[in-house]
Amino acid sequence: MDFDDSPEQASFRTQVHAFLAAHAEPAKKRATVHAMAHDANSAAEAEHVRGSQRWQALLFDQGWAGITWPKAYGGRGGTIVEQMIFNQELSKFDVPGSVFAQGIGMAGPTLIQHGTDEQRARFLGPMLRGDELWCQLFSEPGAGSDLAALATKAVRDGDEYVINGQKVWTSSAHYSDWGILLARTDPDLPKHRGITYFLVDMNSPGIDIRPLRQITGTAHFNEVFLTDVRIPVSQIVGDINRGWGVTMTTLTSERGLIGGGSADPMPGLLRLADRFQCRADPLMRQRLVDAHIRHQLIRFLGWRSQSAISRGEMPGPESSVLKLAHTSAISRLADLALAIEGPYGGLIPDDDPEVRAWAFGFLSQFASKIGGGTDEVQRNIIGERVLGLPGDPRADRDVPFRDIPK
Repeated sequence: MDFDDSPEQASFRTQVHAFLAAHAEPAKKRATVHAMAHDANSAAEAEHVRGSQRWQALLFDQGWAGITWPKAYGGRGGTIVEQMIFNQELSKFDVPGSVFAQGIGMAGPTLIQHGTDEQRARFLGPMLRGDELWCQLFSEPGAGSDLAALATKAVRDGDEYVINGQKVWTSSAHYSDWGILLARTDPDLPKHRGITYFLVDMNSPGIDIRPLRQITGTAHFNEVFLTDVRIPVSQIVGDINRGWGVTMTTLTSERGLIGGGSADPMPGLLRLADRFQCRADPLMRQRLVDAHIRHQLIRFLGWRSQSAISRGEMPGPESSVLKLAHTSAISRLADLALAIEGPYGGLIPDDDPEVRAWAFGFLSQFASKIGGGTDEVQRNIIGERVLGLPGDPRADRDVPFRDIPK
């Protein structure tokens, strides 16, 4: 494992830091509003989206957007390690939280790898500059971790497909311009082989977006109903009925986004412990030390992946180890913060940003534990691909989808 930058990487880090220092303020040493504290269609959310778009446009115009994207599509043409370095430096500054995970982080890499020249020319530029926002229409009420069980139907009508179905847990749908959509185009094929990957205009007739109120009290997610929505054949990514391979590219990118890094929680936890006068308690001190150790382990896991990438080796199942460690740490941190606060841990006060931020962190922890493959899915991957344990029985793998009991 390499802990130090190469001379080239060190030079790149210096350039990144100089750019950020010239255009952003250092990260504030105080609690900030959690991303999921913004209610759907609220003024706070609208300003958050506008601020993110302004920052993304600045990155694009100054040549710092899409570090790993090819220059032909507006990117910098850099390496994955350079993207990691950029993210590490970015965490030191106070910039708007991104609303581009589904677009730049997931749809973009998929189009670069699987899209047509026309699709890349049309979508990648506006996506990377932040002019068009994207959402992900994958999960359904009956297809979550078993995504290949999706039942949304797509029936061909000339040069268009007519879509009918329901999607759920769709972040950003209410302000997105475009969506990546999975639908079943041939129910006579086994479930993984009858799926097609579409690009859908979210302003199309027949799309009904309804907010989902969650445990935080806010509506961060949506359910989306599609009734006779028409999508041109030209907006299919990859081959008809072969969308599962395209989907794997998207999901791999999503897991990397979730497990790819986390800010150091210790300064905030120590400030909280001082505020509630419990840092001297021996049991609390032990829990704080445990939190520090776990964060360092996640850093080392990230460095291991970065070292492998710098040698030209793509990480394998260790990405599942990193994501699982990250989501486990989030749960432990949230429990510890509420234990420090004592009775205050049951409050979400409007006039106390610090307590409010930790409360939202506790209530929102399950999003990262589910998104990109649940903790249980990651454990299956580790068990089968790392430990060599027998795979789960998959009796429906080769059965036509229409014959699978529903």
